[in-house]
Amino acid sequence: MPDTLTRPELTAADRCDRCGAAAKLRAVLQSGGELLFCGHHGREFKAGLSDIEAELQEDEEIDL
Repeated sequence: MPDTLTRPELTAADRCDRCGAAAKLRAVLQSGGELLFCGHHGREFKAGLSDIEAELQEDEEIDL
């Protein structure tokens, strides 16, 4: 049993919270909340999410 929790990989069932497209980026906030973004919205919000020290999990198939 691993010592740390891991989040599942993004799948086709995961959808962007802004527009409903396929999610390519998961942002886990310091409060524990989670946001999913498509490639377009992921690129738009990635810098701001990094600034607030959100944990980012990117789809390996896309370059954000």
